[in-house]
Amino acid sequence: MQLNFQKQILPHLIGVGVFYLLIVFYFSPLVFDGKVIFQSDILQWEGSAKEVLDYRAETGEQALWTNSMFGGMPAYFISLEFPGDITNALVSVLTLGLPHPINGLFFGMLGMYILLLSFRGRPIFAIAGAIAFSFNTYNLLSLEAGHNAKIWAVCLIPLILAGIHLAFEKKHVLGAALLAVGLLLQLKFNHLQITYYTLIVSVIYVLVRLVFDWKKEGIAPIAKAIGYLAIGAILAVGGNLGRLATALEYSPYSTRGKATLETESAGLDKDYAFNWSNGKLETLTLLVPDFYGGGSQTPLPKNSEAEKALRSNGVDPTQINGFIKSAPTYWGDQPFTGGPIYGGVILVFLAILGFWAAPKESLIAFGVIIIFSLMLSWGKNLAWFNYLLFDVLPGYNKFRAVSMALGMTLFAIPVLGMISLERLVQKGDLKPLYLSGAIVGGLVLLLAIASGAFFRFEGAVDSSLPDWLASALQKDRKAMLSASAWKSFGLIAAAFALVYFRIKGKISDMILGAALILLVSIDLWSINRRYLNEESFQGNPSRQFFAETPAEKEITSDPGYFRVLSLTESLTQGARTSYRLYSLGGYHGAKLRRYQDLIDYQLQDEIQAFVGKAQEGNFDWESIGVINMLNTKYLIAGQEANAVFQNPEANGPAWVPLQVSSVSSNEEEIKEIGEIDTKTQATLNTSEFGSVGAGVGQITLTSQSPNELRYQAEMDQGGLIVFSEIYYPEGWIATIDGKETPILRTNYLLRGLDVPQGSHEIVFTFAPSSYLSTKTPMIIFQYLILVALIGGVVMTFKEKNGRS
Repeated sequence: MQLNFQKQILPHLIGVGVFYLLIVFYFSPLVFDGKVIFQSDILQWEGSAKEVLDYRAETGEQALWTNSMFGGMPAYFISLEFPGDITNALVSVLTLGLPHPINGLFFGMLGMYILLLSFRGRPIFAIAGAIAFSFNTYNLLSLEAGHNAKIWAVCLIPLILAGIHLAFEKKHVLGAALLAVGLLLQLKFNHLQITYYTLIVSVIYVLVRLVFDWKKEGIAPIAKAIGYLAIGAILAVGGNLGRLATALEYSPYSTRGKATLETESAGLDKDYAFNWSNGKLETLTLLVPDFYGGGSQTPLPKNSEAEKALRSNGVDPTQINGFIKSAPTYWGDQPFTGGPIYGGVILVFLAILGFWAAPKESLIAFGVIIIFSLMLSWGKNLAWFNYLLFDVLPGYNKFRAVSMALGMTLFAIPVLGMISLERLVQKGDLKPLYLSGAIVGGLVLLLAIASGAFFRFEGAVDSSLPDWLASALQKDRKAMLSASAWKSFGLIAAAFALVYFRIKGKISDMILGAALILLVSIDLWSINRRYLNEESFQGNPSRQFFAETPAEKEITSDPGYFRVLSLTESLTQGARTSYRLYSLGGYHGAKLRRYQDLIDYQLQDEIQAFVGKAQEGNFDWESIGVINMLNTKYLIAGQEANAVFQNPEANGPAWVPLQVSSVSSNEEEIKEIGEIDTKTQATLNTSEFGSVGAGVGQITLTSQSPNELRYQAEMDQGGLIVFSEIYYPEGWIATIDGKETPILRTNYLLRGLDVPQGSHEIVFTFAPSSYLSTKTPMIIFQYLILVALIGGVVMTFKEKNGRS
């Protein structure tokens, strides 16, 4: 039986074409002009990854360790490639060659379209739902910030759930294959927090299906579906074996793992994890995007109240323009925000229809996902609930920025909305339309008319402003809310009328769907354009950001092996220095726990004390023993060459201490390294590593690369040698004259060896089995997924044509 092109192929080609054109036109400077989005996080990543990328380009090998930041750390979460990995090619094919990272948004629309079709939605309706999902402000704001992995991970949720749904609908092979592809790619992009949320979404949906299907069909069909899905999940995990193995290896030693200091707890600190918690009322930005004033820095319209107040108080016009272009209009609960979380009020209106129109199992599944994800996003603003989950839910205390849970919300709303619209059109019942219109439209109308009766529009920033300016700004916030609410009301009214006329038979499905596509696109385009617009695209921001300064040029002329401390950027929030130099600082969400401890308990205080003395003309290099033991040869205080200060007391790459102090706990050791002379004394936790005596001798670094260091030691008396390299217990192998020897941990986080008397070659090699032993099986699993996908598609078409 041949395919019916007009019915079975053309609608889907139109959908893909709409998605492609929407991406191309919105991001035309990137697609046509070769510009890139200015993404601060990506610039920081470029700095941290430069050594790894250069080594790969020069040698064709992987740099599994990088010395570029935080004294040294595994490169697993910076840039890691596997020979034969087909996932990049798969992404390129599935996104029709669109460039990264905007290809993720295209794939999000494609995945949501497939999901809605799997629920038997009309293609024209599915297009509108797909656009609403992918073009929500959450994704576009994340793109502007450079959270590319997060965007991709979120945009893969629909495909994963489509696979699960199809398996329960007895399309077992296709369902398992789609799950495998979606999960394969999501794990590739390595955003474990979003994968955790995906698991929550999947568990909720599966549990609901279990309850409903058990009553209808019994246990056998359920077991079969779950069996196929388990195979798909195993294939996806196998296809990421190397990535997962390296992550599992590294996690226990990172800030997400077990605490090293005895009085601290594992995982992240609650205050840190819940710092970005969505306010409960901030949920209303899903209806009215400017409910809380938009972003922390939002342009105000001409002749705003703030502008009038500034003029009347004689403020300089240049200062007025600067304030108006980035006014602090946000008055919500978060420390700051790039913009509101909004996925289209029309979709919320349609989702509310689901209370009366959606199939019961869809209403429960996606309704629970919406409510649960909102509760998670409230974080500390619903402390009794979220603190309990933080303490008892396995793995949940490894994550931060709980407002990220809104990604689940913005996924579930368009799914429920389009399922509800489909069922409403099928039944032709006006009651759900009237009820949803009254509830959603009434609430939005109330906000448009009478918001001043309920809110004072006071923000945290107001306390730093003059009363007259704060008062004017509050009036502008009220005006923004009202105008935004009126716009939302107009969109609800338009959607209400369109659905009403369709049910009455006055317009066709095509007109209804096309109108919804247009309304949703215009709505989201207009909001997103405030935050990601022409000004967001630049020719080459990296060239300017990483332009070599005279200070860096001065330091790079030194051919030695050393680290630098830059006072021009944050110790934990800047990787610009890492682009050319080995830095004490860096930028990474999961640095080594022991290094974070060193920052918290020693480095910050040592730097502060040294800078205080230096500002008075006293460069007390001997007082910074911890900085010295990290082989910090230069300090950077500015961009000019005369802002570079050479540290004459840096300990060098390795040394032989005259005294070894025994310690019995991590707390004792981290305290003691701040009190000893790190050149002549070292600490060793004898309860872990036994006793090692002090030696006498000299040691010289002879060669260095990311994965290997070589030294020549001349020991008059055997004993401990301290290496200014960060201790990491997995993967590093040390040999003395070719014979493997145990690596000790000394000075809380440095490597040490017990070296015998005599002349010896010492070699450190980083060869983690988590990477080396998983490369080949990982690629095999990926090809199995590809075969399963092709087989699933072929079988589905054959079944459909057979029924026809």
